[in-house]
Amino acid sequence: MTGAVIPVEVGEPSLRYSNESGPNNDESRLQNLDEVEERRDMAYVRMVAQKQQAERYYNKKAKVRPLKVGDYVLKAKTQSAKDPNEGKLGTNWDGPYKITAAANKGAFQNVIKSPMYE
Repeated sequence: MTGAVIPVEVGEPSLRYSNESGPNNDESRLQNLDEVEERRDMAYVRMVAQKQQAERYYNKKAKVRPLKVGDYVLKAKTQSAKDPNEGKLGTNWDGPYKITAAANKGAFQNVIKSPMYE
């Protein structure tokens, strides 16, 4: 720890000034440098623990509902697909679409718009 030294202490060294100067200060600085990696590692461990805690909290509240062939889904509209005359109160979703075939995990093919809602 270093502090500001007033000129009186430079002329007549006080106990604080004599303890913070010389080899004792060098040893203290080297010890702080050695502890930097450990402190950085501990901060990283805390950061990862906080992220895991937030993930557990989210996953506890999220309800997973796997989709399958025959389900109806809504598709999000992109900004370019929205009608500019509707303004901000226009629909954000397009559909419903019926899933007719599954491709990969979480991906679907041949999604067709349901005629019952047209």
